[in-house]
Parts: sequence; structure tokens; C-alpha cells
Amino acid sequence: MTFQIVSLPGDGIGPEIMSGTLDVLASLSKKYHFEYHVTEHLMGGCAIEQTGTPLPDETLAACQHADAVLLAAIGGPQWQDPNNRPEHGLLQLRKSLGLFANLRPTRVSDHTVNLSPLKAEIVASTNLIIVRELTSGIYFGTPSHWDTDVAVDTLTYTTHEIERIVHEAFKLAQQRHKKLTSVDKENVLSSSKLWRQTVNRIATQYPDVTVEHLLVDACSMHLLKRPSDFDVIVTENLFGDILSDEASMLPGSLGLSPSASFSTSGPALYEPIHGSAPDIAGRNKANPFGMLLSLAMCLRMSAQREDMATWIENIVDQLIAQKITTPDLGGQSTTSEIFEILQSRIKEVS
Repeated sequence: MTFQIVSLPGDGIGPEIMSGTLDVLASLSKKYHFEYHVTEHLMGGCAIEQTGTPLPDETLAACQHADAVLLAAIGGPQWQDPNNRPEHGLLQLRKSLGLFANLRPTRVSDHTVNLSPLKAEIVASTNLIIVRELTSGIYFGTPSHWDTDVAVDTLTYTTHEIERIVHEAFKLAQQRHKKLTSVDKENVLSSSKLWRQTVNRIATQYPDVTVEHLLVDACSMHLLKRPSDFDVIVTENLFGDILSDEASMLPGSLGLSPSASFSTSGPALYEPIHGSAPDIAGRNKANPFGMLLSLAMCLRMSAQREDMATWIENIVDQLIAQKITTPDLGGQSTTSEIFEILQSRIKEVS
């Protein structure tokens, strides 16, 4: 059966990293006999420009009927209408597809350890995953409004919303090193009191997993002090957004971090966690590794093609080891040169 992919190039550097990544997929699929079909759709600022909305109905319908969705990046300084921003399209897509779980892995390899802004002995052997609840919390709570004098945001969680993300985190921890860190602000927030209570109750169903509770401010400190001690971190929407961006800098660049978002059923969404980087858009400087590694996650998790996913991850490691990288990782290569080298390496696949 042909694997159906929806491509959302988006804004800024999105189109250039998406185009090269799909070219890699096309060449790699011939070597590995992978049948797939890609359709491209508008989302983000480009969709606002052409349709007036960041998530057109046609795009949403295509995503709902796909096997997986690849998103590059959205947003930019030219779209500042508070009621119609590119980011609203992403929030709507997550909600519409029920993408409640977001996985953001961070790994510091032997080849990236010296690229980190932290000392090598601190970040060495770091290999963690942040499991972020994605469709509730303060980003979706009501009431929410602002004017020149007052602003209101509402942070709401139900037991069900906490249970389903925590179960996913425990299952993931069982597959890894059986250690789970739950992050909250239990000493202040009512929602966090419910969060911790729920985690402790569910923990009895996973006796083989060791559970650690950390307040979010303490976790942000320990991610810089002892990142290699973490395995799986589970937390709510806002905290997960912030902590995963912090963790992404451990290997030296935001451009190295992929992510996957999924629901109980239906298509998953795969995207690098970096933004649209409008300052370098069109300048052939964008780091494509986060997009490529997001494709690897898609191939592994949605298409069950471990072989292709592993090849992509290994080749990214090899390029970094050979210092064939974009300037953000200290290299001199352009985006297009990275993709050209990948194409030459694919020709060597037997």
C-alpha cells in the first residue's frame, strides 16, 4: 500500500529544507523500495497571504486523510495580526488531529559534544526525550483575552488529559532506561497539584519505572547541570515548550532537533522544532538536519521503516563527524551542498 504524506513547507527557511528533504526521500525510496506519495499544501503565513487563513480547509482535510504530515516551519515578522497569526494554524491543526503527545528527543553524540555551549564533561552521553502534552493547558484555556489594560490566560487540565500523556511517557520509559521525570509547579499551581497526584496514581501501574518529580524551575537548572541523568521527561504544554527548546541547545544547535506529535489514532505530525528563521531565509544557510531527522522519525514511527530511518540518522552523524555542516554548527557548507552530498551518499547504498 502506498504511504500517503502531506508536505507543509510553510514560511521562511521551510520551503528550502522541505524541498531538499523530499528529494532525499525520493532517492532513498528507490534504493529501499518504499512506495509513497506526497501532496503539498499551504499552511502558515503563506496560507494567510493566499487564502486569508493560516490553515485552509483543504489543507486540514488533506492532513486528516494522510498517513503522516511533514511540517517545515511557519511564521515571520510580517504576520502580526493577533487574531490571525501563522501559529494559530498550527494550534488548530494539533487540536483538529487530536495530537496530544509531542516527543522531542535530544541526543549529544561524540561528534556534537564539543559543539555544545556547555562543557563536554557535562553534556557527554546525554540522550533524553521530552514528552509534552500538546492540546490543552494555557495555550488552549478559556477565557483568554487582552487589551491595553489587562490580559487573561487560563490554565486548565482534566484528569483524562493528564492520564493519556502520562501513560505514553511511562510506556516510552519502559522501552528505554525505565526512568521517568515528571515536571510541574506543584508548589504554586492547582493544575500541577492535579498533575502530580495523577502521575503518582498511574505510577503504580508501572512498578518497573522509577519516578522523579521536579518543579519546572529546578528542572531547567538540572538540564544544564546534569542533562545525562535524564531519560524521559513528561510535562504539560507550556513547560514542555520551554524545556524542550532549552534541551535542544545541549548538542549545540536548535537545528539538530526533530519532533513527533501523535494522537490515539490517525496521522502523526513530524517537524523540526526550530522556527522559520526569516533572517536567513533564501540565503542557503539553513541547517537541514532537524528536518531530515524529523523525516527519520516519520519513517520509523508511522511507516515502520527502521532501515531508512537508521540510514538517515547515521548519515547525519557522519556529516557532523566530518564537519560537513552549516554555519550554526561551525561548518562552511550551504544547505544545498548538504543535500548534494546526501544524494551522492545515497548512490553508494547497495
